[in-house]
Amino acid sequence: MSFQKLDELGRKLESLEHALSILGADEATHMAVGGGEKRAEAMANLAGMYHAQATALQIADWIDAARNEDLSDMQQAALGEFERSYVNATCLPTEFVERRTAATMRSEQLWRDLRAKGDWDSFLPALEGVIALVREEAALRSAATGLAPYDALMDQYDPGNRTAEIDGVFADLKTFLKDFVPHALSVQEQRLSQHPRKPLNAPYPIEKQRELGLAAMRAVGFDFTHGSLAVSHHPFCGGVPTDVRMTTRYRTDEFLSSLMGVLHETGHALYEQGLPKDWSHWPLGKARGMGMHESQSLFVEMQLARSPEFWEFMLPLVHQYLGDTAIPGWEVADVLNEVNFVERGYIRVDADEVTYPLHVILRYELEQDLVSGKLEASQIPEAWDTKMIEYLGISTINDPKDGPMQDVHWPGGAFGYFPSYTLGAMIAAQLSAAMEKDLPDMREQIRKGEFGAINQWRADKVWTEASRYSTPELITRATGEPLNADYFKAHLKKRYGG
Repeated sequence: MSFQKLDELGRKLESLEHALSILGADEATHMAVGGGEKRAEAMANLAGMYHAQATALQIADWIDAARNEDLSDMQQAALGEFERSYVNATCLPTEFVERRTAATMRSEQLWRDLRAKGDWDSFLPALEGVIALVREEAALRSAATGLAPYDALMDQYDPGNRTAEIDGVFADLKTFLKDFVPHALSVQEQRLSQHPRKPLNAPYPIEKQRELGLAAMRAVGFDFTHGSLAVSHHPFCGGVPTDVRMTTRYRTDEFLSSLMGVLHETGHALYEQGLPKDWSHWPLGKARGMGMHESQSLFVEMQLARSPEFWEFMLPLVHQYLGDTAIPGWEVADVLNEVNFVERGYIRVDADEVTYPLHVILRYELEQDLVSGKLEASQIPEAWDTKMIEYLGISTINDPKDGPMQDVHWPGGAFGYFPSYTLGAMIAAQLSAAMEKDLPDMREQIRKGEFGAINQWRADKVWTEASRYSTPELITRATGEPLNADYFKAHLKKRYGG
């Protein structure tokens, strides 16, 4: 049977994915410096084996034949995801992939060097080359999928999302935030005048921070029989669902950034650990896109871990693991002053919960214009500055390093990715609102450090569904309605609106 052949192929591809994921995580955490060359060779060969097997010509015949077989509803859903994956894997000619890979590698290498210098002019030719290739890729994916060019790029990261729906949601959110940011800053100023920020009592030994992080992971439900925590230059959640490799990084002058990073990555890890084991070798069994993945990490980091209820539970653990002198005299309000501090800033990755979406919407709007040809690479600094002034009231015109050169996404050709970040925050707020209806004592459970029912709700609504539905369908099924900016706005008003 043809579906059985696809099933067998899925198991082979899963094994290669497993090896590549663990090798990649090990490279970032434990590999000796001298192992780089052979590790790259090994991973390149494994990736080549994966691509060859995933794009074999006979797969198209198996998919066509399987449509006529007597399949269960779940197998039919799996077949649809097999087809979507195959189309995405084969729609780009090998010659194009080679050109794109060479161009983006060169662009990223230049970006690492030139970003630190703020040398936009020297970087521009490489970026122009990447954008030309992105437009070519968008056309190829559009032809293969029948989607509009930018939608075809975005569909790789969040299947089912379309600009026709997202444009309206983002426009609504942008209008709200442009007025709400100054209000939140004013409320914060008044609060801090009555309850000023308190200094941290550094240093914080790394081993004690690690123990605190492990305790927080354990409390919110991380399964240490199927995962671990290590250190890397940049925090990430990798590995595979049965062996999740989570990382963080530490600073001895403060502990909150590491702890919040651990909680963020734990959100990703819980999603991976909660995926259905029986489907793990099918595309159907994978997490449903970057927006949904971000919603799970941001649910833990933002909805849970920046709430007063969470810190009523967490503050005694801080004293237990870091010592009573770690934050002398601190109350929950003092922690909230730190973890929910709002400010207008240039850097997306450092932005707070209120201003972050404006950074993302700016990029979303610009990259649509870049893909369509409405905007050229040479015009980015001026267009970027115009939007920064309008949205956040700050200018980047003479600072490309902290302006359009700050992210690796465009040098690497990753267009269509940025929307996932803010979509994740919005989905998290909507999931939280729906959850609170089903679990009226949810806030009391958080205060007690009891996350079993909360995680079971997320497992039932999101984790065990994996990629059975598109992102918009999954949101609607989990919450009872399509993505709605009102829930995120209500969340921000409650937390930052005074």
